[in-house]
Amino acid sequence: MTPPSAHVVRAAGCVLWRRAAPGLGPVELALVHRPKYDDWSLPKGKLKRGEDALSGAVREVLEETGMRCEPGARLPVSRYLVDGRPKEVHWWAAEAVGGRFVPSREVDRLLWLVPEAARWRLTHDRDRPLVDAVLRVLGL
Repeated sequence: MTPPSAHVVRAAGCVLWRRAAPGLGPVELALVHRPKYDDWSLPKGKLKRGEDALSGAVREVLEETGMRCEPGARLPVSRYLVDGRPKEVHWWAAEAVGGRFVPSREVDRLLWLVPEAARWRLTHDRDRPLVDAVLRVLGL
């Protein structure tokens, strides 16, 4: 039995990409390191009360990476349990259009990696299909 939607943790994020330097491939993806969990993940976070998923995704990218982004295609929704509670993360492909990373307590490192390296570096298996999804929407 699925709990009522009011009990679902709502979150959103982006698979943030940028054009890669010549010789590296067509794009690089942004991964963030969260010291609290000691993991590598895609920028995402919980939605604020009344916040729509796309606005929350763009806000989280800016907060976690320092990057402004131009969201594009929707990507598959991730659903999983966190401490026994269902969590639902809405995702978008988003191109980085400027900004600068500044380490914080929440995110202490940012890496730009080619897709294969990003897929390998991601800590959680549930994030890996998003790499393939962004490559599909980018036509790569």
